[in-house]
Amino acid sequence: MSERGLTDTLLRLLGPAGLVRLAEQYGGTRLYVPATAERGKLAEELGIELTEKLSRRFGRDYLSVPLVRDLRARHYRAAGSSNADIARKLGLSESAVNRLFQRMDDVPVKGSGDPRQLKLFG
Repeated sequence: MSERGLTDTLLRLLGPAGLVRLAEQYGGTRLYVPATAERGKLAEELGIELTEKLSRRFGRDYLSVPLVRDLRARHYRAAGSSNADIARKLGLSESAVNRLFQRMDDVPVKGSGDPRQLKLFG
């Protein structure tokens, strides 16, 4: 499976927040996915629900976990993170984060992902 195909599959399987969690823990590495999600290291780090989903689809196999920097940058920006914070989380420079957002068609607004955030105008 291509990296793009794997990313799309993981996005459908785990959802954006789940894929961000997976990439934060294992992005850029090969991960062995156990056949069951019972009380292993993976379940402790990702939670039982995400681990069960991974086990059903990829159990007893190795998964090359994508970095999904674009998705993570969008996620962090929507949560209100500054470009400096995003740079640290992604292991990039601030200018690289700026370029990443400049390439995006629909750049998320800071704080746009938190429904508890009140709108000042409109």
